Amino acid sequence: MPFRLSRRQLISGMASAGVLMGGQVNNAFGQAPKRIIVPEGEFTPLPIAIPNFVAGTPGDAEVGVGVAQVITNNLKRSGLFAPIDRAAYIEKTVNIDAAPNFQNWKTINAQALVTGRMTRQGDGRLKAEFRLWDVNTGQQLTGQQYFTAPDNWRRIAHIISDAIYQRLTGETGYFDSRVVFVDESGPKDRRVKRLAIMDQDGANVRYLTRGDDLVITPRFSPSTQEITYMAFGQREPRVFLLNIETGQREIVGNFPNMTFAPRFSPDGQRVIMSLQQGSNSNLYVLDLRSKATTRLTDSAAIDTAPTYSPDGTRICFESDRGGRQQIYVMSASGGAAQRISFGEGSYSTPVWSPRGDNIAFTKQTKGSFAIGIMKPDGSGERILTSGFHNEGPTFAPNGRVIMFFRDPGGNAGPSLFTVDITGRNEQRVPTPGFASDPAWSPLLS
Repeated sequence: MPFRLSRRQLISGMASAGVLMGGQVNNAFGQAPKRIIVPEGEFTPLPIAIPNFVAGTPGDAEVGVGVAQVITNNLKRSGLFAPIDRAAYIEKTVNIDAAPNFQNWKTINAQALVTGRMTRQGDGRLKAEFRLWDVNTGQQLTGQQYFTAPDNWRRIAHIISDAIYQRLTGETGYFDSRVVFVDESGPKDRRVKRLAIMDQDGANVRYLTRGDDLVITPRFSPSTQEITYMAFGQREPRVFLLNIETGQREIVGNFPNMTFAPRFSPDGQRVIMSLQQGSNSNLYVLDLRSKATTRLTDSAAIDTAPTYSPDGTRICFESDRGGRQQIYVMSASGGAAQRISFGEGSYSTPVWSPRGDNIAFTKQTKGSFAIGIMKPDGSGERILTSGFHNEGPTFAPNGRVIMFFRDPGGNAGPSLFTVDITGRNEQRVPTPGFASDPAWSPLLS
């Protein structure tokens, strides 16, 4: 399966731009060093041309078209790039071994150009090559080559997308990643809920559970090979660990009461969760090696939805200790908690950005459900999207994009959406059916 190969295996034989072309690599985009800088206000996406990758061997033309299309879709959905319609191209096929005719690309206002080739090797592997060009200066900005099994061509397209994104924005990409979510099917009052996993763009959907148990809140481990989730079986609800590749499942701890809202620590060695005790709930940490548990909160309120900061030193969580659901931050070892949400309405489902600079949340006020972000100290609150019924934000690996689910109510069901942290670029994520509770993986290793 495509996701079983590591990035190191896929990038066997990787070469730098200078090695590929034997020439100078200019760090400039135009006459001076430049990156795409995304402001808070209006922003014009960068025009980029992505011709179909040429086939180095007969029979690989379809793969070349597919790779170029996946890259195009990825960059377009990011909101930072404006891929130019191929119908406008003057030069339809580009020889990757020679410098392009840049005037042809300037004429259609392209500022960046991606060229590539897919070649079948004698041992059956697929060799993928690409180059990224600055059309204005005629300089190559980066170029790499990859070897992989033919079935992994989509993964290669995501990795190339990340390389282009990083070179032009200065930020790590997020395309070579996966999303685990709850697939929902059936009538509203008898929904079957299965765990499912897919690429971040909605491709390669695979089901991880059969729907025998009701499942909610799946979350990735830092290794991307395990998820933790809550399942309602014939007995009390339990928190489970599931190995994505082997399908092996085990119960996290043996608690006498209901446990829910589990999340991994950044090092993958602990799981933090909420344990119900009567009408209230408190936060606990389970060490996955020793199976020892540590209680973090001790209140008569409902403390739940804990999530770690990227460095593992703090957690944020939701609590109604102040009368209604609000977001609090405290040390990962427990102690005094500081409330950081003070706007009108209630706040829930907080999650820390992988960059550590923001906390995303769901905000409910006057019948509207909004997805927003704020700084870890509570400042800078911004609503990114609102409506009925938005919930469950999860960050892309680079912290630039948030995925969430929206349920319009009635006989319809939830769907997945993404919105960037500027709030300007909202996109629906394709899934086979209804979908909720998304969790974004780290970049695949």
